[in-house]
Amino acid sequence: MTKKSYLLDTSIILDDIENILHLYQNGQNHLFISDIVIEELDKKKELQNETGYFAREFFRCINSDQVVKKPSKIRKIEGDFFKEVIFSKNPYNIPITLIYRQKYKTPQTQHSLNDSKIAEIANDYGFVLLSNDISLKIRSLARGIKAQSLFRDRVENPNDIDFWHHFNIHKNEDFNSLKKDKNFSKLKSWSLIEINQQDNTDSSLYFTGKKHFGIKIDEDFEELKLDEILENTDPYIKPINLEQKMLYTMLIHPKNSITIATGSTGSGKTLIALQAGIYLVKKGIVDGIIYIRNTVTATDRESELGFRKGDETQKLSYFMYPLYSAINFTINKLQEQSLSKKIEYHGDVNTIEKRDATEYFLKKHNIEIIDIAHARGITIGKKFVIFDEVQNASNATVKLIGTRIGEESRIVFLGDWAQIDHPYLSKFRNGAVSLLQKALKDNILAGIQLRQTIRSDIAAYFGESF
Repeated sequence: MTKKSYLLDTSIILDDIENILHLYQNGQNHLFISDIVIEELDKKKELQNETGYFAREFFRCINSDQVVKKPSKIRKIEGDFFKEVIFSKNPYNIPITLIYRQKYKTPQTQHSLNDSKIAEIANDYGFVLLSNDISLKIRSLARGIKAQSLFRDRVENPNDIDFWHHFNIHKNEDFNSLKKDKNFSKLKSWSLIEINQQDNTDSSLYFTGKKHFGIKIDEDFEELKLDEILENTDPYIKPINLEQKMLYTMLIHPKNSITIATGSTGSGKTLIALQAGIYLVKKGIVDGIIYIRNTVTATDRESELGFRKGDETQKLSYFMYPLYSAINFTINKLQEQSLSKKIEYHGDVNTIEKRDATEYFLKKHNIEIIDIAHARGITIGKKFVIFDEVQNASNATVKLIGTRIGEESRIVFLGDWAQIDHPYLSKFRNGAVSLLQKALKDNILAGIQLRQTIRSDIAAYFGESF
């Protein structure tokens, strides 16, 4: 088999370090990287965000002191220097050839100068340029340069992922009869079940209109009497539709540790997750709530958190709007319910910066905010973790956070898979859809897509029309 020679763009490394392992294919391919990519990674490594973490991780895995064989036999262009280094990530030691070019032909006035220099190297050596930067890929293809993207774990139809399953049971049968149903037997744990009750006359079978809801746990159906559960747990804000009720009930279920819940703005993801977390804290099931959100926005190309004004807490405040919005909505409802709550949650409520009532709420319910960049190296024990905006996280980031979860902790991933702000991800490939796909198969993972939204007529108009 002829080995392929790949030139890696910065986006391949910042997307997922393990892309290098995937591309090497146990020595079947040659991997190259240019000095431009090294410069770009070096500039990113100081950032206190996901991008900075991946840049630092790359340099941490590079070992240039190891004895390596001579660079691959390739005809070097005059003025270029080669250096082969080892990318070490247990149990792999992967050789990567660095190409340093003294003088590029690309003019300094060239648009997207660094991208053009990377494409120049690929063109001169006949490498396949790998980039998840679609604009670079398209421009390279237009110039006749072989260029590809590396989109692992792509999910073609995220909207078709559905965790609900429907069964019909006669009113004289009990739920154990589901075990005889082959379709039920094939379902994984945490499948969502809707049962339509049937009855019959002498001549016909008909639906009574009564429904039962529940989940499959191990091999059994467990009925969830949703309204009774809400009455008994008495959350500050009660879910108002079936999807929200099911999400809340799953999050507080004693056997559930990992959940993925997706839905567009207005579906109530963060609000319901917050209510579940508060209940778990009140019951002593967890010691507190940790809120994590990817610091990526539509205007900040790669979550440039370090360029925001203020200390770390103030910087994070800009990105914590969904949490503050959910908290302040909860506070407003509590204040409306009684004078005592109005006195307890006195002071200003602010959705951008923590003030008075909001700050008090956070402390009372042991709610902490953590930046993703600082998650590496810690263990989160006996906490309810809310990872918001997971659609803007790569699979590597999901893995990073997931491997931090310790004993007696729970985690819920929230996101809208269609609302992507990350430069290297798409609605077909991001942390949210990867988790949804796994939730269809893995018994440990519960999943739900919230398709009902509660929003103003104006918001609904723009959501549907644009």
